[in-house]
Amino acid sequence: MHIEDSNENLGSFGEHTLRDDAAKPILLLVRFKVCGLSRFLSHAETLRVFQRACVRANIPLVYSQGYNPRPRLSLPLPRSVGIESNDELFCVRLKGKLGFSSCEQVESKARDYESEIKTRLSEQLPEGLEVVSVSLADTNSSFQPISATYVLPVKPEYIDDSFRAKAQQLLSSESLYITRSKGPVSRRSHDSEKKMDVRPFLESIEFNDQGIVMRCNISSAGSIRIDEILMLLQLDMGKLALPIRRVNIRWQEARVVNKNANHQQRNEG
Repeated sequence: MHIEDSNENLGSFGEHTLRDDAAKPILLLVRFKVCGLSRFLSHAETLRVFQRACVRANIPLVYSQGYNPRPRLSLPLPRSVGIESNDELFCVRLKGKLGFSSCEQVESKARDYESEIKTRLSEQLPEGLEVVSVSLADTNSSFQPISATYVLPVKPEYIDDSFRAKAQQLLSSESLYITRSKGPVSRRSHDSEKKMDVRPFLESIEFNDQGIVMRCNISSAGSIRIDEILMLLQLDMGKLALPIRRVNIRWQEARVVNKNANHQQRNEG
């Protein structure tokens, strides 16, 4: 992979350099783990940590246009504070154009590029945030979560026949209504509360050596929250041997339509 450089401030990655032109930005998918004290970072704080790590690693971010430009990066699925994770996704758009002299070079050179980005980013992240992999994706892609699997490490003495029956009862129920509050705690009122059926989001509950394994569906309507899961199972944090961990997320890739380009094509037609 050869990436031509026309701007020193963009930096270089070994023998690979970046060219800042009108080409489509590079879309990188960074999968990472969260553990230890880093699990107490909020969603916004985690995003800021990755933004700063990219800047310190001299990774050329793409910024939005306008008076207050912001980097084009995202964490598509928020993680509740205090929850560890094996499988988080960070999406970032970089300046540059990837060019190859032959099709045979694509796979090997792409791996080199991904490996160097992974190394640079990993060196700038705090303890508890670990980059698992870095991969290139189609520039027009977006990723929507469709399910997440959690492990609740309940202490063995609390997993008895009564508890198993409670879990089975939840799965057998046609509906599970909970009261969900909206907005900041200081501004909440009776009008800010709504009843919501979270049963469609509860796909499965299983028991193994780790504790309870729950798969939760995610849709445009939302999903079930960790605190709601604990409430339905009548669990408190004192019954857990370890922090709750999100072990797997299933993603659906979608194509982002360029509305401006479509509008221009219609006008030209």
